[in-house]
Amino acid sequence: MKNYTNLLATIFFITAFFSKSVTAQSSWTPLTNLSPDTNAGVMLLLSDGTVMAKTISCTCDTIGNVWNKLTPDSLGSYVNGTWSRLASMHDTRFYFASQVLKDGRVFVAGGEYGSGGSKAETYNPLTDTWTMAPNLNRLFADANSEILNDGRVLVGTLDGSGANTAIFNPVTNTWANGPTCQNSHDESAWVKLRDNSILFVDIGSTSSERYIPSLNQWVIDGQVPDSLYDPYSYESGAGFLLPDGRAFFLGATGHNAYYTPSGNTSPGTWTAGPDFPTIHDTLYGTVDAAAAMMVNGKILCTASPINTSTVNEYQAPTAFFEFDYTSNSFTRIGTPGTTDSIDYTITCFETTMLNLPDGTILYASQYTNQYYVYTPGGTPLAQGKPTINNISKLNCDTFKVTGTLFNGISEGAAYGDDWQMATNYPIIRLTTGTKVYYARTFNWSSTNVQTGTTPDSTLFTLPAGLPYGTYSLVVTANGISSNPVTFVNSICTTPSGIQKLENNNTTNLLLYPNPAEDLINVSFTAKDGGTYSLNVTDIFGRIIKQETAQSVMGDNKYMLNVNGVSGGVYMVIFQKGDESIKTRVIIK
Repeated sequence: MKNYTNLLATIFFITAFFSKSVTAQSSWTPLTNLSPDTNAGVMLLLSDGTVMAKTISCTCDTIGNVWNKLTPDSLGSYVNGTWSRLASMHDTRFYFASQVLKDGRVFVAGGEYGSGGSKAETYNPLTDTWTMAPNLNRLFADANSEILNDGRVLVGTLDGSGANTAIFNPVTNTWANGPTCQNSHDESAWVKLRDNSILFVDIGSTSSERYIPSLNQWVIDGQVPDSLYDPYSYESGAGFLLPDGRAFFLGATGHNAYYTPSGNTSPGTWTAGPDFPTIHDTLYGTVDAAAAMMVNGKILCTASPINTSTVNEYQAPTAFFEFDYTSNSFTRIGTPGTTDSIDYTITCFETTMLNLPDGTILYASQYTNQYYVYTPGGTPLAQGKPTINNISKLNCDTFKVTGTLFNGISEGAAYGDDWQMATNYPIIRLTTGTKVYYARTFNWSSTNVQTGTTPDSTLFTLPAGLPYGTYSLVVTANGISSNPVTFVNSICTTPSGIQKLENNNTTNLLLYPNPAEDLINVSFTAKDGGTYSLNVTDIFGRIIKQETAQSVMGDNKYMLNVNGVSGGVYMVIFQKGDESIKTRVIIK
């Protein structure tokens, strides 16, 4: 756990730097526009292709609750993209759990610093609003998290021995106790494996364990050959699922390790990886540091001199490397803004990265507003390439696409324990001529990785105002794109199966289509604002699906997700205040 006072001193008073010749070509490009606020860590890729970046800005403290949004330009360029501000969180947070949810919302929990320690909230990009989750009164700091395949979020908590977890359900906005780890998960990096189990190394030790979803429990796993945690601050680096199915963990001691899964609940096998190169006879390691799996299968990462005492912690400078698992080697590359020779005069814990849909990596240093894009060499891995099998139209601007590998072969970028920026979900890009547009995906069928030929699907909505015409459409996962397919955006005819209903306070209530398959479109005119609910009940009156939302005075639209509801005849009950409207629907 980093001492915030010492960190600020390190950030603002670092002066040492030195040079080193670079042996691999670098390709860094600064963004044309500076962000409105200085960066404070995590960046997240929203499902519409935009980026939200946590900043230090806030009128309340120096931790920050403001996010900036990066939107690519009309040619799809993030380098020439524009910045804007998003709504502020309810709480300030620094080093916290973060996940993009299956419905496209964003979940954050806790914070090692700030007011959000025991509190969580979700962000809705469609309304630019934050909604608080119930207060679990358990500390989320050094906050590990993983999204499970059913869409719930498994989060580590630091109450008690540091071995407890909690599970957040974003559909019901509720918490449940999670399984207890074998040992403390504090400071650990979690890696999702091919079988959807979650692996980490216990703090300050060489023992490891795995979460088995089918058992909902953590089991003891293998022994790591070298310590990955430094003995002073107990930091470590990021971990990754490699394209060949193994995992690779970066260490704060300069040592790194491979993990080969057993394929079942039995322990896997750990073997030593290559150490980080020494620079001017100084050993480097990932004392909390950013890294990202690139489209070519190599890992872009940062490292700094290892901690040598409790006084000499979090040292500068930072060097940048590419790690190639096929050659089992690190290659030093240039730093942002240069092609060679200069080390970054910051510590590696101040770095953060994010995989972009165009195959590049977005990079930022904390406490600056200059962002960079790194373009890797080589070609995208064919084994990570999504495929598109079919696109079906659900309504005027909502579609369903099916195929394979929509979640990619890794989770994308990582940092370690302090926040998560996974991008293993489908992003849809539309191109016509030189113009580039991004659709908004939601209701992904899976959050697993390396799923092979297992069918995947996602729903997507077209961007508002998309011109009618013919487009080239691709699905991307972690920046690797499918082959393009032709997509035609045409004038929409009136959908079939419309039912028009009303009561005293709600008029023009429309539900369509009927029969429905994945979505029921709901539109209505309200005489006033307020909370309303949509309940789907079976013929026995049992509630199968329940969703709530806020209406505004005037016209309202909502998409009721019935994906996963068994085919049959159901009642949909619209409830607003004391009045309700019921109608029968058929779900295919």
